[in-house]
Amino acid sequence: MTSIVNILIGGLAIALASYFTPGANVDGYLTAIIVAVVLAVVNSTIGPLLKTLMLPFNILTLGLISLIINVLMVLLVANIIPGFTIDGFWTALIFAIILSVINMLL
Repeated sequence: MTSIVNILIGGLAIALASYFTPGANVDGYLTAIIVAVVLAVVNSTIGPLLKTLMLPFNILTLGLISLIINVLMVLLVANIIPGFTIDGFWTALIFAIILSVINMLL
């Protein structure tokens, strides 16, 4: 039950982040929920692998690589889901930051 609520809150956060980010578009709330599910799967499978491989660079850059990995995962999800578009790297960076803030607040 709590995972369903987390997915719905994630969909709401993605819809709000796309509203506040110019260049990020989500077709509808159902697409936002699908993006939340796919982003959760990507974050739980590919994310730890990339963060483990990039650990030395993460230490050297004081955690900046983690933000770049999150941006790359958002871009990957934007390429997978047809109704979710991100214009470029900087738009994905702003989207990832806004999404993190909204998730923290919710």
